[in-house]
Amino acid sequence: MDQETNYSAQIFLKAALPLVKVIAMELFAKKFEQAHCIYQISAIDPDSPDGKIATHFTVNNGEWVVCAGKVATNAMVELEFKTPEAFVGFMKGDMTKLPKMKGAVKNLGAFLSFMQVMLKMSALLGATKAPEDEATKSLLVKCMFYLLSSGISTLNKAGHPAVTAWTKPSPDRVYSWAVNGHPEVSAYVRIKAGKSRAGRGDYKRALPFFTMRFDCLDSALGTLLGTDDLMEATKAGRLIMDGAPEFGAQLGDYMLTVAAYAK
Repeated sequence: MDQETNYSAQIFLKAALPLVKVIAMELFAKKFEQAHCIYQISAIDPDSPDGKIATHFTVNNGEWVVCAGKVATNAMVELEFKTPEAFVGFMKGDMTKLPKMKGAVKNLGAFLSFMQVMLKMSALLGATKAPEDEATKSLLVKCMFYLLSSGISTLNKAGHPAVTAWTKPSPDRVYSWAVNGHPEVSAYVRIKAGKSRAGRGDYKRALPFFTMRFDCLDSALGTLLGTDDLMEATKAGRLIMDGAPEFGAQLGDYMLTVAAYAK
């Protein structure tokens, strides 16, 4: 696959698809209370050591384990795409790039539950305006913060030139996203000398070097969904830069880079 397709595929496998667990645990927990299943989303890729690229989930009695970017040979339910390009196209909304649905008949109940979560994830990440209820707003902000933090780290590990140029000379720094009064949606990425690690929740070992903070969920969604003017949001206090503004601009650039590969 070409490099641009690879970057998108890595974003979807290692940053977007892990959100399946978040959504399942928050919205569909009862459906998986008695589940024992290995779910996998994959794309055939002859250039990969396993012959395919994939992310899979092991579910046992409601407990989810995410294996991002890893292939399972014993998946019970699998959505298998013919090529990485077809996988990326489908994840970006091209419904002509449908996967082969393996194990769907034999494990129909498990398959339908998984597809319900996948459809909800697609609806959330494809949102163009803020939801009306607070719980969905919180979930959407959480998913988008997680996607951005993991996405930046994923691009760094994949060798994206702009991101690696940012992380390679960097001292040990933590960049985070937060919403006042909603610690449950926080996320961060830690970078140091070319290495990176994404995390969920507040970074507790030290004060983050820079935090992109919002005064409420609606303000966060205004920026994340592109419905609010960034400069106006900053002037009005809807967006607070906890740190030097130039670092906020840098972080914003890499947020847009992740978004470009995920849209």
